[in-house]
Amino acid sequence: MQRNISMPENSAASDIDDSLLYKEKIPNIGDRLKDGISRGCSLSTIARKFPIIGWLPKYEASFLLQDFIAGFTVGLTTIPQAIAYGVVAGLEPQYGLYSAFMGCFAYIIFGSCKDVTIATTAIMALMVHQYAVLSPDYAVLVCFLAGCLILLMGLLNLGVLVRFISIPVITGFTIAAATTIGSAQINNLFGMASPSNDLIPAWKHFFTHLNKIGWYDAALGVTSLVFLFLMKKTKDIPYGNRTFWKYVSLSRNALTVIIGTCLAYGLSRDGNQPFRVTGNITAGLPPFRPPPFHTIVNGTEVSFGEMLNNIGASLASIPLVAILEIVAISKAFSKGKIVNASQEMVALGMCNIMGSFVSSMPVTGSFTRTAVNNASGVKTPLGGAVTGALVLMALAFLTQTFYYIPKSTLASIIIAAMISLMEFEKVRDTWRSKKKDLFPFVATLIPCMFWSLEYGILCGMVANISYILYSSAKPQIKLNIEKVLDYEVGLVEVKQKLDFASAEYLKEKVVKFVNLNTVNLIIILGQEINSIDYTVAMNLITLREDLKILKCDLICWNWNISSAGVVCRLNNEMREIFYFEKSLEEVLTKYHQQEHSNNVSENSLYTLA
Repeated sequence: MQRNISMPENSAASDIDDSLLYKEKIPNIGDRLKDGISRGCSLSTIARKFPIIGWLPKYEASFLLQDFIAGFTVGLTTIPQAIAYGVVAGLEPQYGLYSAFMGCFAYIIFGSCKDVTIATTAIMALMVHQYAVLSPDYAVLVCFLAGCLILLMGLLNLGVLVRFISIPVITGFTIAAATTIGSAQINNLFGMASPSNDLIPAWKHFFTHLNKIGWYDAALGVTSLVFLFLMKKTKDIPYGNRTFWKYVSLSRNALTVIIGTCLAYGLSRDGNQPFRVTGNITAGLPPFRPPPFHTIVNGTEVSFGEMLNNIGASLASIPLVAILEIVAISKAFSKGKIVNASQEMVALGMCNIMGSFVSSMPVTGSFTRTAVNNASGVKTPLGGAVTGALVLMALAFLTQTFYYIPKSTLASIIIAAMISLMEFEKVRDTWRSKKKDLFPFVATLIPCMFWSLEYGILCGMVANISYILYSSAKPQIKLNIEKVLDYEVGLVEVKQKLDFASAEYLKEKVVKFVNLNTVNLIIILGQEINSIDYTVAMNLITLREDLKILKCDLICWNWNISSAGVVCRLNNEMREIFYFEKSLEEVLTKYHQQEHSNNVSENSLYTLA
């Protein structure tokens, strides 16, 4: 029989030039480094780091109104959420507003996706909470350091790293974070002060203090939650002006806060307040100053090194989560355009660095506000300027009004936002498509919920890497016996790339196969082997020696020049096992001719002896 396997392009003839096997192509590192520096310093590369240079000259007057409407609508959503997430972070509410405007302005210059809105998110607030409660300076320092790391990674074009985190890991992290954040607000929803924002302690406090429920707060909180869900559905009303109903739906957070604030203000009498309210919010804009590199906690000065030691693993996990959020959001709203993950990292890094100068906690892309921005018909990133300006106006003129915002109203907004992040449909789809992928999902979900978000996502990444390593260590290898020219040979087909992890596995499979079958020749097909390393080459050499003990020969057929060269340069005698003929028939014919020639030579030497 003849197997229809094509020859590699670089070994199309049987009489290849052996010099190609013994000459390794080594890239000129100096030239590559020089070219990389030249490209990195070119005007076109620098211009790509400032996307505003590309879209601003093309800006049309007709875009202005749509950008204004979108930015204003996002601003109405941002203000109440920013206040709420400031509370989630364990900071005074104004810190949420401090985090909500600088990113909007910076993203206009560096961002590449028109829909993305930069601000603090519930997940960022939760991750910084354990340090922010010690001092707000921790949150600001983490914002600066995270921005520097993200910017450096973006400039080094390391956006490719986010590909190593699978959707099940992201889904598990998001569901766990949403569950934890929503659970932490259950006490505020019912008018109780919770001592902890962790999942189990929050629910334990709720069920052990049911006698302390504030019934006015509970009524307002539950009503606000129902109102938010009903308002979310108004966009689907088939009657009247669909655009009007869409904007009514988009403004649900702002309307909920306005109604709750009016009730709290109207029902207050002589300083008596039926609801637990936000309280005083420091009026005015934040001072523009460098981030703090030391702080004072309980009267004790804490140095920069001690602050870093307290922050610990969060210095890596917070930038990672921030990158994941903004890249995922950018891809979701890219509308067929290719998202440059590295450029989004540059933009996010600059947003955090600049934000740290106005006392911001870490920020990233917000899915909720980005969805509002997209639904509002934004045309360019310039809509962020309107959002940022609205937040600044709120800080300057409306902080006294924020005093009366009920905590149960803010809790309902957070819980409603977290419920929308529960991506159970992705869990269902994973179960339907490939159940094994639920392993990294569970490996992320459980630690995130009951340990910490930082270590949870690390566990998910380890689970992902274990999948990759397992498939690398045990590639698909097909072994069977075929009859060619009246000779029975063992054919080995490797369906994946060979590397050091799989080298020993290949050797074990072949030796076991020869022990179980009567075969005198093993042929390893190389059409799907793109490259090998030193470990694979060494294992091929020892495999040949093992097969000789079993009175079996080894042939490598149809390998590309670079892979065969690794083996031949390691051991010159291995050249004779590589065949580059066009068909198996030709390979076996040449092999048996050489065997016959070797036998004749050996007999002649025996006769002479």
